[in-house]
Amino acid sequence: MENEVGKSVDNQMDKYIVTIMGKSESQMDIVEKTTKSGKKPWSFVAIGLAVLLLLMTCAAVALVILYASSRGSYYGTNSGKICTTPGCVTAAARIIQNMDPTADPCKDFYQYACGGWLNRHVIPETSSRYSIFDILRDELEIILKGLIEQRDSLPLLEALRMVGDWPVASADWSKTKEPSWSMEENLSIMNSRFNKRVLIDMFVWNDDRDSSRHIIYIDQPSLGMPSRDYYFNGDNYQRVREAYLQFMITIAKMIREDKNMSKDDSFVQEEMAKVMEFETEIANATTPAEERHDVTLLYNKMTLAELQEEFSFNEFNWTFFIQRIMSSVNVQVDPEEEVVVYGMPYLQELKAIISKYSASTIQNYLIWRLVIDRISSLSRRFKDARASYRKALYGTTLEEARWRECVSYVNNNMENAVGAMYVRETFAGESKRMVRDLIEKIREVFVETLDELQWMDKASKEKAREKAMAIKEQIGYPDYILEDQNEKLDLEYANLNFSEHNYFENILENLRAGAQKSLKKLRERVDQDIWIIGAAVVNAFYSPNRNQIVFPAGILQPPFFSKHQPQALNFGGIGMVIGHEITHGFDDNGRNFDKDGNMLDWWSNFSALHFKEQSLCMVHQYGNYTWELAGGQNVSGISTLGENIADNGGVRQAYKAYLKWLEQEGKEPKLPGLNLSHKQLFFLNFAQVWCGSYRPEYASQSIKTDVHSPLKYRVMGSLQNFEAFSEVFHCKKGTAMHPAGKCRVW
Repeated sequence: MENEVGKSVDNQMDKYIVTIMGKSESQMDIVEKTTKSGKKPWSFVAIGLAVLLLLMTCAAVALVILYASSRGSYYGTNSGKICTTPGCVTAAARIIQNMDPTADPCKDFYQYACGGWLNRHVIPETSSRYSIFDILRDELEIILKGLIEQRDSLPLLEALRMVGDWPVASADWSKTKEPSWSMEENLSIMNSRFNKRVLIDMFVWNDDRDSSRHIIYIDQPSLGMPSRDYYFNGDNYQRVREAYLQFMITIAKMIREDKNMSKDDSFVQEEMAKVMEFETEIANATTPAEERHDVTLLYNKMTLAELQEEFSFNEFNWTFFIQRIMSSVNVQVDPEEEVVVYGMPYLQELKAIISKYSASTIQNYLIWRLVIDRISSLSRRFKDARASYRKALYGTTLEEARWRECVSYVNNNMENAVGAMYVRETFAGESKRMVRDLIEKIREVFVETLDELQWMDKASKEKAREKAMAIKEQIGYPDYILEDQNEKLDLEYANLNFSEHNYFENILENLRAGAQKSLKKLRERVDQDIWIIGAAVVNAFYSPNRNQIVFPAGILQPPFFSKHQPQALNFGGIGMVIGHEITHGFDDNGRNFDKDGNMLDWWSNFSALHFKEQSLCMVHQYGNYTWELAGGQNVSGISTLGENIADNGGVRQAYKAYLKWLEQEGKEPKLPGLNLSHKQLFFLNFAQVWCGSYRPEYASQSIKTDVHSPLKYRVMGSLQNFEAFSEVFHCKKGTAMHPAGKCRVW
């Protein structure tokens, strides 16, 4: 599902791990974190966090009545063919509240399934979107005990000195710093000390062609704004661009004032305008996401010596740059070190750009990119300074409560420590067994369905079967986090030095440790058993480098899963998620990797050609969806292709697995208050996990940056392609939900 080692987890997941749901806005705002990196000591967590408590959702009144009537019996009774257990009543109440029964399911199934939810929920002023996922994520967060001490800009000023200071806010920078300024030096400090990659994205990750080892990657960088479109397009993009520049100027002025420098507004405006011009050229040099879809074309392996010969600009020394980064973890590299270059077109453009700008402008940009990430960790006046930018970008008018920011940060950066607390408090151990059983049922269906595919030959089907059977699963949480006297868990945080009084410095310490934990992997073998995410996460993941699916404890709750709700809902919820993640192993990116996680072409020419033809159908289908909320822009059928293939395959496999379950176990009793068959309930719950709404500003952003289609079209697109849905809801051919033309890959 939700996109971020060597890179931040946000970045890593975007590039290497595919998800069922994109990152939430709070995750985007939170300081970059590293995969399994930069955690605080277990003792710090135990003192600093209260117990994580998962709140029960929906139908509380119905449950109270039911408990009273059943005289304390938890399971209630099944009278006749109506299920009256607490789990069934809770599920029925949730489904009824979310529905709009006045809508025609054959015209707009999303409105039918989610209309009630959309009417009852208003997007909070602190949020850019609000969905079932966001509600469940909110319920994972609790208030941290104690207060966080603020010391205004002092810790930030100390951090800036480590990376050569900020020219726009330094009276003598051109005299004292510029003569010895080194791009390699400053970029390496940003990377190794602050886990921040600017201008050049250098990180360590699994080698795509050899999943057992790590290798250095060189890629085009992220940008200050969400995507390159914000630097060129009009309408809302222009408003965001103007607010972004004003944000730059305001922060630069504030830092000058804090350093007791003379007020010179015109100088600051001129300098930051140059920074904006520089970043716009960098954005223009980056390759659009739509053109970076084929990982096999991105992968270019070469030695550092070859990299130096191919991409030399302004005497930039690649070996020195990378050695400076790796020396932070005592790893030596030489000119024969192999690297993988993903961003070839970008590096070819970078030389001309760098030559046009002064050292002070480039340094101003580097520092700005460091500062913007730290705003959330500073005092209120800094957050107030970005309010206009956030309003233009997200449509939000209020900041998150401080406690919520802190809880999100701790959960994102201390995954296993927090995960242990969450699991102890809320997670039923039996869920692991039940979900593992669902995985096997849906995997079995995926393999069986291969025989239905006319576009794939026998040899490729056999390879696909082998890969599907080799998919490893991780469910709930890593077992070791619950051990007593947990030395392994303590070791994850052993190299961190924190102070309970210095929140900002703790974050910097976390960034340093995260970067170092990632970088030192270069000389380590890949640990295939390590978890790529924490337990207290409402999401699910597939890693092509590991051929592995992951279902954290956080998503194993209603509406996705509960041992107390009908199996129709479990198959339509977590079953669909399981099918989605399995199918990611065979989408337009995952299909390039074999059963061992190596980028290897296992397809016959016949099957590869027809896969592309089948995929093109979905590219056109989703590319024709117009999203009015995003100013009438069309969904990108290319950028969202992988997720659309996974959605379509996931719901198809889960439904077929449910039919097999019915054959073996027999019909389930109906839910109270709902005159719907369980086949209909399967599709209803599938749709309802995607109930949600967006602000227009965020819609304009996500349509350019999110690899998932908008929530509505994830539901509509998948069901329009599935004949079984039309049969279950008796939709006539030619209606919106039963079009004559249908797309299918898996």
